[in-house]
Amino acid sequence: MNAAKRLEIFRRFHEDNPHPTTELAYSSPFELLIAVILSAQATDVGVNKATAKLFPVANTPEALYALGYEGLCEYIRTIGLYPTKAKNVLETCRILIEKHGSQVPDNREDLEALPGVGRKTANVVLNTAFRQHTMAVDTHIFRVSNRTGIAPGKNVLEVEKKLLKVVPKQYLLDAHHWLILHGRYVCQARKPRCGSCRIEDLCEYKLKTSDD
Repeated sequence: MNAAKRLEIFRRFHEDNPHPTTELAYSSPFELLIAVILSAQATDVGVNKATAKLFPVANTPEALYALGYEGLCEYIRTIGLYPTKAKNVLETCRILIEKHGSQVPDNREDLEALPGVGRKTANVVLNTAFRQHTMAVDTHIFRVSNRTGIAPGKNVLEVEKKLLKVVPKQYLLDAHHWLILHGRYVCQARKPRCGSCRIEDLCEYKLKTSDD
């Protein structure tokens, strides 16, 4: 795919949705961090239902840590893998309190040192909370990047690096959100909705459908 096509793709994404953001509900970097940890292999809708009850009770490292394991599990029991996530969240809170003055770090190294935080989670927090030029490649973005030809790659790290290189600079800050929303609602895994796709004429996917 050439640069002119990519530029027009992101121009259209911007035109349709000038201020995209995550579908996770949060009101602080800490709430976002916890929500993203909980969202691994779970839906944003499911996480939002749990955090809608959790955050009014505990939305600081101290308050959440004070809930303890059993207390936290009561709030997140509906989320997949909740026992492991509860342990990770509590340990993350302890580290934030002891090492970071209860503040969420704004750098990759410290974020990735937190339990339950991998490269993708760190990228989401850095981009969404701290507005840094990072690219969190999940299954949706990996699929869209390869299927459309925007940034093909064999693995998520390859796609991440390519996207950072080829996405037009003026659109890089919000590209993560546009691509994930496109993959979630239009360029879906089982059958892409090419008939209602805003970038169908620019996409290089060979097996286009007429579905809308």
